[in-house]
Amino acid sequence: MTREATTDADDGIDPVTLEVLRNQLESVAEEMGQTLIRGAYSPNIKERRDCSTALFDAEGRMIAQAEHIPVHLGAMPAAVDAVREYDPKPGDVFVLNDPFTGGTHLPDVTMVSPIAPGHDDGDGSDADGAIVGYAVSRAHHADVGGMTPGSMPAGAQEIYQEGLRLPPIRLVDGGEPRTDVRSLVLANVRNPRERRADLRAQQAANERAEDRLASLFDEHGRETVLEGFDAVIDYSRERITAAIAALPDGTYEATDVLEGDGVTDDDIEIAVTVTVDGETIDVDFSGTDGQLAGNCNAPLAVATSAVYFVVRCITDPEIPPNHGCYEPVSVSAPEGTLLNPEPPAAVVGGNVETSQRVTDVVFTALADAAPDRVPAQGQGTMNNLTVGARDGSFTYYETIGGGFGARADRDGMDGVQVGMTNTLNTPVESLETEYPLRVERYALRDDSGGRGRFRGGLGLERSVTVETDATVSLLTERRRHAPKGVAGGGDGATGENLIDGEAVPAKTTVDVDAGTTVTVKTPGGGGHGDPDEGNEAENEDERAATAVRDD
Repeated sequence: MTREATTDADDGIDPVTLEVLRNQLESVAEEMGQTLIRGAYSPNIKERRDCSTALFDAEGRMIAQAEHIPVHLGAMPAAVDAVREYDPKPGDVFVLNDPFTGGTHLPDVTMVSPIAPGHDDGDGSDADGAIVGYAVSRAHHADVGGMTPGSMPAGAQEIYQEGLRLPPIRLVDGGEPRTDVRSLVLANVRNPRERRADLRAQQAANERAEDRLASLFDEHGRETVLEGFDAVIDYSRERITAAIAALPDGTYEATDVLEGDGVTDDDIEIAVTVTVDGETIDVDFSGTDGQLAGNCNAPLAVATSAVYFVVRCITDPEIPPNHGCYEPVSVSAPEGTLLNPEPPAAVVGGNVETSQRVTDVVFTALADAAPDRVPAQGQGTMNNLTVGARDGSFTYYETIGGGFGARADRDGMDGVQVGMTNTLNTPVESLETEYPLRVERYALRDDSGGRGRFRGGLGLERSVTVETDATVSLLTERRRHAPKGVAGGGDGATGENLIDGEAVPAKTTVDVDAGTTVTVKTPGGGGHGDPDEGNEAENEDERAATAVRDD
């Protein structure tokens, strides 16, 4: 049950109105997401829901977000900050994807729209023209150009190879569509018809936010809603600082590794120092390896997203996620390193794979501070599979679920997305209808979860036959280093990538002939607790059940 919002009398807004407004603002973000999903053409958005939406105030503070993709949402404030430097005005719509100017990686296209709903409070003052906030949508487009179909090349060494790079640019200028900009964007992508439709869906989502906010102004009054913006931020800040204060003060450290970057197979170290001090948490990635030649570099906004996610998990996930929830958390990484790279670093794998490892290492560091809230390691990868034709006729992209780590009180979940992604799968029927692909096998991997008092979640096996000549790209992790169990629990199984039955590296791009079968076996989650304790508990339960039957 969600706790009701409360404020002091001096806040100028009563608790009941605040609770109503908080839920209504969150519903604005949710409605944006539904508009985007219903309006999109690509299965990656309409089926997998690889997209996110949020509402910001005029100062660029997040007010409410839909519960979509963690790696998208935590990095969104950087996109709004980037747009605000371009002097936005009512009627503008900005589009961007540049990881060095507010984006995450190039396939994630962000649309930012200033919100300026006209409203008359009855005193004769016309509020038209004043920007009160920003509607933001971010969606993973199935192709944005670059050296391979799907724009997820394993071997990229510069961002120029990964696709079209867009700093904040007006797609709509004062209400007038910029057909020249739209033409430029679509000229540099494969399957421009699908990209055009997905961009229109994002624009419709942002327009929905402005309509809904105007309705809230009519219902509550402009000033009350704007006061509500401050109040919901204050409410989340109060709850998160109380939750952080309940953690033991101290300095907590951990390290973990990535399994190469697509150029080298050498392990790449991520080091973190987490300092809990009263009501604040500082996360410092000094000691992490330097900027990579390959594409597993992650912009600082991506690392920050991972940190925010972990902090929410170990405090109270029910705290409304907005600017106040993130304000007591600071994140830093030296420039020119894996988690704060400098242009023209390639970054497409950093968003999807390095973010997962950042999640793991921060969880590990905080295990002593919140042992009951830190699970065993999950699969720790998004298992990115991209298949596309070089003529642009199709591009299929999927992240494949795996094992969730066991918790202190229950087994891990089987075949789910973990960490920084929260997508659905592409249903077999949709996949085979939309693409020249045939699914041969889609099943849980037996015995892939780590043993323990509570078992780790099972990984998946997905085999797909490509029915035309195509390019296959794989960006995966946990193929050498198994997801770790905790408190005596066993490790989960490592993953495996196969092409026509032959093992291939964790990160690879290869051209294949029609009839080739690609198989991805995803990792299982680690176990939690001594396996013998679990067996003894099960035996005791069985004995008790037998005794009841005998009676």
